[in-house]
Amino acid sequence: MTGNLSYPIGPFVAPKNIDQAQIDSWIQEIAELPAKFSATITGLSNDQLDTPYRPGGWTVRQVIHHLPDSHIGSYCRFHWALTEDNPTIKAYDEKAWANLSYQKEVPIESSLGMLDHIHARWVVLMKKLTDTDLEKTYVHPEDGKVYILREVVGMYAWHGNHHLAHVVNLKKRMDW
Repeated sequence: MTGNLSYPIGPFVAPKNIDQAQIDSWIQEIAELPAKFSATITGLSNDQLDTPYRPGGWTVRQVIHHLPDSHIGSYCRFHWALTEDNPTIKAYDEKAWANLSYQKEVPIESSLGMLDHIHARWVVLMKKLTDTDLEKTYVHPEDGKVYILREVVGMYAWHGNHHLAHVVNLKKRMDW
């Protein structure tokens, strides 16, 4: 953990050589995230859920709703990369999504359930990927960057742990 409130586990940096052991480790982290996140937020009050994890940052509630939104998107991106030739994916404005007014009314349990279910399917998919599959790519439309699935597995393991660390650190700072 770093002292950086925005990036408590640091930014994602893909290793130069990503072997199957690394892929398997990342898949395991993705598999474990829903239970870890649920355990971390268990017992938080509505006031605590509505507390930003840092000044100007999202609330715990927004982070909870963001994770399935983001990971469903990645799940779809995997499918596009596996079934199309280097597709350009659809981007979304995650900040605008997090600020949609209905998000405050949706029970966090629904987002935690979505996260659990999408990860259950995504993990099965990722465990079936061959070396050829892991070399498949997609293009992000905003910057034209090409993403390779081998690295994207790690990026989303990091993404889940990144947001988990936001909440864990907030709880420590607030002595919850």
